[in-house]
Amino acid sequence: MPTINIDETIKAWSNLNDTLFVPHTETEYQKLVSFLDRLIDEVGEDESHPLASLMEITGLLIESYESKNIPELE
Repeated sequence: MPTINIDETIKAWSNLNDTLFVPHTETEYQKLVSFLDRLIDEVGEDESHPLASLMEITGLLIESYESKNIPELE
């Protein structure tokens, strides 16, 4: 199992933390939805695309926000 280099992770995360985050507000949610739309345009259905897992993670963050904050239609 590879060892995680925290210093490299900090540098990488510093570049991403304004893009990928847990949304707590409607504004943050909308920002993530816009980002996901751009990822979908780029990745499409190519599961081998380098951004495919980022697209999946973003979708999960959005899904989590929706399940907690958006009532289901009956």
